Amino acid sequence: MGVLAGRTALVTGASRGIGRGIAERLGRDGARVAVHYGRNEAAAKETVAAIEEAGGSAFAIGVELGSPGDAEALWEEFDRHADGVDILVNNAGIGVSRPIEEIDEAEYDRVFAVNVKAPFFLVRHGLTRLRDGGRVINISSGLARTAAMPNNMAYAMTKGALDVFSRDLSKVLGPRSITVNSVAPGIIATDNTYELLHASEDAWAQAAAYSALGRVGETADVADVVSFLASDAGRWVTGSWVDATGGSLT
Repeated sequence: MGVLAGRTALVTGASRGIGRGIAERLGRDGARVAVHYGRNEAAAKETVAAIEEAGGSAFAIGVELGSPGDAEALWEEFDRHADGVDILVNNAGIGVSRPIEEIDEAEYDRVFAVNVKAPFFLVRHGLTRLRDGGRVINISSGLARTAAMPNNMAYAMTKGALDVFSRDLSKVLGPRSITVNSVAPGIIATDNTYELLHASEDAWAQAAAYSALGRVGETADVADVVSFLASDAGRWVTGSWVDATGGSLT
């Protein structure tokens, strides 16, 4: 029996990358996992299969975030499979990395719609579905508090907003013994990271040098932190910003 046996988790953006790592870890911990995806159904099914092959239970739900009514649609799909949720991990997000003069209003609005508005309304419409004693875990970014990186300004702004959301929401949900926290990864080895860092010969080494531990993070490094916060061991941690950057902020 895993530490999360009998609980249901919803992880947004769980078809690949950090979200997939979190979903697989929560599945190994015994939770039944709703694997959310936006467009890549095949990848989501791979995540479900990986969880089931490891002895867990999971199902996929597909709703593209970032448009009006997305949160309601996601919960309606979720309701077809489960009657409540114990752990909500708001992981889905999109980025933009260009100078401010190259970002138009539509792109700015899209990043905020997916990274900030969607988590807010997923919680808003999930309040009656969240079980007392549950967990809300928002995946932020070290960029919200690290040295200024102007080309990532809009993305970092969304993560800063998500951190404020976590802090304030912890006060709202505290009376129900629901904890709310932000987990902030640094540079993590995902498909997107490989594409970006392999553009130059020494980019990977430079990325590793940002960390006090001298390496690029793995999805498991973030998933293990989420697992702790989701478990009974994390019951006294709420309203917190958890640095999961491997010391990249030191």
